[in-house]
Amino acid sequence: MSNGMTSTPLVPSYTRGIGYQAGLLGGMAMLVSIMLMMGEHGTREDIQARLEEDRRAMLNQVLPASMYDNNPLEATTQLDGNPFGGDPTVFLASKNGEMTGAAYEVITHNGYSGDIVLIIGVDANGELSGVRTVKHAETPGLGDKIEIAKHDWVKSFDGLSLANTPEKNWAVNKDGGQFDQFTGATITPRAVVGAVYEGLKIFEQQREHFQVAAAELAQSEAIEEEQP
Repeated sequence: MSNGMTSTPLVPSYTRGIGYQAGLLGGMAMLVSIMLMMGEHGTREDIQARLEEDRRAMLNQVLPASMYDNNPLEATTQLDGNPFGGDPTVFLASKNGEMTGAAYEVITHNGYSGDIVLIIGVDANGELSGVRTVKHAETPGLGDKIEIAKHDWVKSFDGLSLANTPEKNWAVNKDGGQFDQFTGATITPRAVVGAVYEGLKIFEQQREHFQVAAAELAQSEAIEEEQP
């Protein structure tokens, strides 16, 4: 007969020990880590493919496909001295083994809300073939007009070079230059103009380095194609 009392399951005394509880916690943490590693391993290739697609799309905007017969994603060199402190990778465009353009990141630390990362494309004559914003933290509705999806302002750089644009013109209108500033946001476009100008100077300084690298890569590719 039941006496009306509910029996309490006996809990082994060792489960109350600190060592047991610590071991249980550690085991759970290890299990979670393994699950995360398995998930990361399973999606790594997909993530890498998406990143490559994004990078290719960005390159196509600053290095038009008509400029090259190679694959700039695979034809790379490095900026000498890494002057901008970011990713020093240079993507080289070439036709018939001769460099026709280069694309690389430039960074300005003078943005209103922090660093602004751009990618610029420059043709063999030193003219800008495109400028796009890779990353920024500028004010939405004001400074974010440096994004091509928000405004076509960055297209104002197309075709410009150090040779066809005097140094004094590389500034916003407010500072006596030729580039429009944004209403209520002058710091952001000022920083971008300065970064693009510095990027063009780097191209002039390292043009020969880019040309040699492009020729060597084309020669290496030709040798590989000849091998059975």
